[in-house]
Amino acid sequence: MNTTTEDAEGSGQAATHHRKPPFRWRQWLQQAGGRHAVVLGGFSLAATLLLAMANTLTREPIARSAQEDLRHSLEQVIPVSTHDNNPATDTVTLSVDGKNLLVYRARQAGSVTGVAFEVSQRGYSGDIRVLLGVDASGQLMGVRVLHHTETPGLGDKIEVGRSDWITRFTGLSLGNPPEAQWAVKKDGGPFDQFAGATITPRAVVKAIRDGLRLFNAQRNTLLEKVAS
Repeated sequence: MNTTTEDAEGSGQAATHHRKPPFRWRQWLQQAGGRHAVVLGGFSLAATLLLAMANTLTREPIARSAQEDLRHSLEQVIPVSTHDNNPATDTVTLSVDGKNLLVYRARQAGSVTGVAFEVSQRGYSGDIRVLLGVDASGQLMGVRVLHHTETPGLGDKIEVGRSDWITRFTGLSLGNPPEAQWAVKKDGGPFDQFAGATITPRAVVKAIRDGLRLFNAQRNTLLEKVAS
C-alpha cells in the first residue's frame, strides 16, 4: 500500500513536474511577445517620423517646382511683353458646366491684356489637356498641349517639341477662320491632320474652338479692370 501511495504521490509529483515547463514557456513567450510589440511599435514610430520629416523637407521644393512649371507654361502662351504683373498669381475662378475653371490674367497698368486657361477634349487614347492664351480682342497668343496619352510617333505631333503644328494657331480667332470652319481638312476645315492620326488633331482643334467660345461668353468678367 505504501508503495502504491508513494507511487501515487510520485505520479502526482511527476505530473506536477511535467506541467511546470509549459507555464514557464508561456511566461517567456508573453514576455518575448511584449518585447516584440515594443520593438515593432518603435519601428512604426520611427518610420512615421521619417515620413513626416521627408514630407516637410520635400513640400517646399515640390511647390517651387510646380510654380516654375506653371510660369514656364504661361510664358509660352502669354508673351512677357504683354503684361507687367505676374499672371500666375492674378487669377479668377469661373464656374463652367458645374466645374471650376482657373483663369490666369495678364495686366498692363491694371487693364487685362490677355488671359490663359486650360481646356480639354477626348483624344484617341485619353483626355488631351490644352493651355490657351487669348488676348483682349479674342485672338490666340499661344497654344500648348499640357498633357496627353496619344500614340507615340503619330498623335504626339501635337507637342511643340515634336512639330510646329500647335504653333500655327497663334494669331487666329473665332472669326479667323470663321467659327464653322474650325475643323481639320478631312472635316472640311483648314487645319492639317496627321498621317494615320486624325482623331488627335481633331480633338485639339475642337478644344481650342470651345476655349475661344468660352472666352467670348465670359469676356466681360475676364477683362474686368483692377479696382483702384
